[in-house]
Amino acid sequence: MSIQLNHLTHVYNEGTTFEKVALNDVTLEIQTGEFIGLIGHTGSGKSTLIQHLNGIISPSSGEILLDGENIHKDKAKLKEVRRRIGLAFQYPEYQLFEVDVLSDVCFGPKNQGLSKEECEAQAKEALQLVGFPEKYYHQSPFELSGGQKRRVAIAGILAMHPKVLVLDEPTAGLDPKGRDEILDQVAQLHEKTGMTVVLVSHSMEDVAKYVDRLIVMNQGEKMLDGTPQEVFRHYKELEAVGLAAPQVTYVMHDLKEKGFEVSADAATVEEAADEIMKCLKQTRKAEREVQA
Repeated sequence: MSIQLNHLTHVYNEGTTFEKVALNDVTLEIQTGEFIGLIGHTGSGKSTLIQHLNGIISPSSGEILLDGENIHKDKAKLKEVRRRIGLAFQYPEYQLFEVDVLSDVCFGPKNQGLSKEECEAQAKEALQLVGFPEKYYHQSPFELSGGQKRRVAIAGILAMHPKVLVLDEPTAGLDPKGRDEILDQVAQLHEKTGMTVVLVSHSMEDVAKYVDRLIVMNQGEKMLDGTPQEVFRHYKELEAVGLAAPQVTYVMHDLKEKGFEVSADAATVEEAADEIMKCLKQTRKAEREVQA
């Protein structure tokens, strides 16, 4: 299932003294099965953009196509669009309200008119996908840790069987351990299901090791779009707009400038370690040949 944004513009409070252009002529395409990181500082337009994906807000101009069809052409079909494109807002656990975890995750399927048995089957499947322990299914969601609540909220969206999962700052407010657990779980979910995932964040470091493609937003416009390696080559441009590439990017560029034969494209610690080890092996081999 592909999503196309064609010349998308959104203006808040248009025609008033409070007018603000949140998106300006954004064009991009999201293909089936992609794992995308949407990056930008506060006010860059990333949250406004994702709210257009399932029709929560309408564009001032431009269009959103889902499998080639304009999602706003028939307003009666928007409910189906929102089922197919699941959106988890920042701090989604604030939307938990049922007496226990299973009931909360059943809420979406229940609203789709499914039987109690079907609801529970889809809810349990979704909870398993996010790695939530079965022993807590009948516990109040308000007694869970922050990371557990976040998993339950994401499971509530997965229970409706969306084709695309959009996560707005899914690690906000979590400690480093909770952050890594959530991101690892999202990566496993993508690998298991092949579902399209759009992960919104302001941190390059958080998403670099997970996503296949990075889209960088700045002042309502698409600034960069490519693989993490391609985007991080523009680290000086990123710095100029208040963003930073992962620390390892700077380390690798420094090593290269000092004459070490390493690739500056390493985007994760693991990739950097491999490059450095390769360089050390080549250096030792060259030293042995000289000594021989």
